[in-house]
Amino acid sequence: MITCTDICKSYGSLQVLHQVTLEIPEKKVVCITGPSGAGKSTLLHILGTLDKPDSGQVLIHHENVFQLKDKQLAAFRNRNIGFVFQFHHLLPEFSAIENVCLPAFLGKMPIEATKQKAARLLAQLGLENRAQHRPSELSGGEQQRVAVARALINDPLVVMADEPTGNLDTARSEELHQIFFDLRDELGQTFVIVTHNELLAQQADIHFRMKDGRLL
Repeated sequence: MITCTDICKSYGSLQVLHQVTLEIPEKKVVCITGPSGAGKSTLLHILGTLDKPDSGQVLIHHENVFQLKDKQLAAFRNRNIGFVFQFHHLLPEFSAIENVCLPAFLGKMPIEATKQKAARLLAQLGLENRAQHRPSELSGGEQQRVAVARALINDPLVVMADEPTGNLDTARSEELHQIFFDLRDELGQTFVIVTHNELLAQQADIHFRMKDGRLL
């Protein structure tokens, strides 16, 4: 579903990725681990089209994404890729359900249908009674589940997650891990997760390790 070939990326004189090649099949939980500075997040951002490689090719569902113009790429990203970050990035002035709806509204999806879908996703993630709460009224684990629902609202081909449990305690981390596997099984969702959590990596369908900008 995602094919990444000979990806190189430098920032100034520092080469962060060295000819990285990998394949990610659909309906799998894929983890990328490695020490800090290994290039994990840079690779994830390129796979998620948030950053562009200096050279190499990324195909997502047969689309050569970096041949698209900027507006086309932004539309492709919104439609096909969901994101979950370590710090949630929820908008504090909006309720949980409003945060979940935002990517669909940006994609000009119907308002009422989007709200109904967002409510279903929140219920599926055990947040049906928290839909009208703002982020400041939610626990860290609840905020991260809202972020997962937001990532799923457009039925993406893949969800990219960068250290999604980095700010959660062990119990909340394990709950979120189980959510990823449940969504894989129930929705056929694909996840690509950068993590330092070895337990999650061991449970993943596919586990890539990186060091010094290269896959081991």
